[in-house]
Amino acid sequence: MKSTLALLLSLAVLAVSGSAFASDEIPADKTAPEGYVSLFDGKTLNGWDGDPTYWSVQDGCLTGISTPEHPIKYNTFLIWKDGEVADFELEVDFRLFNGNSGIQYRAFMNPGKPWSMGGYQGDIAGVPHMGIVYGENYRGILCQRGQQTTLNKDGKPQVTGSVGDKAELLTHIDLNGWNTYRIVAKGNVCTQYINGFKVSEVIDEDDAARFSGLLGFQLHVGPPMKVQFKNVFLKKN
Repeated sequence: MKSTLALLLSLAVLAVSGSAFASDEIPADKTAPEGYVSLFDGKTLNGWDGDPTYWSVQDGCLTGISTPEHPIKYNTFLIWKDGEVADFELEVDFRLFNGNSGIQYRAFMNPGKPWSMGGYQGDIAGVPHMGIVYGENYRGILCQRGQQTTLNKDGKPQVTGSVGDKAELLTHIDLNGWNTYRIVAKGNVCTQYINGFKVSEVIDEDDAARFSGLLGFQLHVGPPMKVQFKNVFLKKN
């Protein structure tokens, strides 16, 4: 009993303080892995489209910031401009300072709302939602951290497997520092990794499944927030 309690306490501490495997220091510039291309030049927003009130390049990072003076009315995105992507692998370093963000993929634009998207999202958030697959304007939560789910014709997720313990996976993520997201989309399967650990996987059998779409980064409506992205690498399969 004591050993179990000690483990639970250590997991709770790591969840709050963040993992020792990541850092507050901005990652160094990386060379794109073989077969990948870089989507960010480290200096400008060339190739990206977002509301300039909120998106800029700071510290060599794609940076989204909302402030009390400039709140957002709805979730707004920085969108990669070079077209839709079908099967792919995406790697990106990220840091969430506060608030809620995400990596949007196989996404669609929302008519009537500039820089607004829907589709699959690798969530970037606090303890409950970090690493989940979220359907932005698109069926809601699709897969919790630690799960493999299958979306049937009704669009509702059914747990069909496990990719790890939800709490243990969190110990490998620095909630206060830099981490690396990797997203692999192949056919109707979307798999998400953080810092090399598989955190969630969706098998989409629904008629609404998306097999291609846009890429983007999210700035979430609500309290003032800040998020940064760096070393953005894409491999089309």
